[in-house]
Order: sequence, then structure tokens, then C-alpha cells
Amino acid sequence: MAELRMTIDALDRRLIEMLRLRQDCIDRAIELKPAEGLPARIESRVAQVIANVRASALARGFDPDLAASLWRSLIEWSIAREQAELGHGDAGTSAADAPEPPAVARPSAGEA
Repeated sequence: MAELRMTIDALDRRLIEMLRLRQDCIDRAIELKPAEGLPARIESRVAQVIANVRASALARGFDPDLAASLWRSLIEWSIAREQAELGHGDAGTSAADAPEPPAVARPSAGEA
């Protein structure tokens, strides 16, 4: 059991690193979207990402419903992060309905 727990802990660290790399991509989107006039939430892209994740999960023997649920949370967090940085919500979303925006932590020079 101890060896299995060590394997799980190592996998968790790898997952966190991959999610941090994804977060870096979200930060880059925050930089690019204003110049392209794009809102934080683009429903067609949300649907595309969920469809991609479901297909990838199915192809790899992972529960597609669990994958979609995890990614919906990740996507909502990412959109809230973008909205917090861009300084505005999207059309059709009231401030009362929006999730609490997360703090945007930028790595210091030594952490990048």
C-alpha cells in the first residue's frame, strides 16, 4: 500500500505540473484576447474543449463523464481568471451570476 501511495503522489505532482502549464496558456490568452476583441467566455470553444476531453477520455479508457466534469470546473475557473484580468464580464453574464474571480498569481523572476 505504501508503494501505491507513493505512485499516486508522484502522479498527482505530474498532474499539477501539467495543469500549471495549462494555466500558463490561459495567461497567454489573457494577453491575446483584447487585441482580437475576444471575450473570456466563448461558448463554442467551451463545447469544443468538452467534446475533445470526452473523446480523449474514451480513447484512453477513462470515464468521459468524470473527465467532462473535471474540465467544466477547470474551464469555469479559467474563464473567471480571464474576466478578472480583462476587467469585464461577458455579454449576458451579470456580476451577481459570475463566480468569484481567482487571484492571478504571476511567477516571480526566479520561478519562471
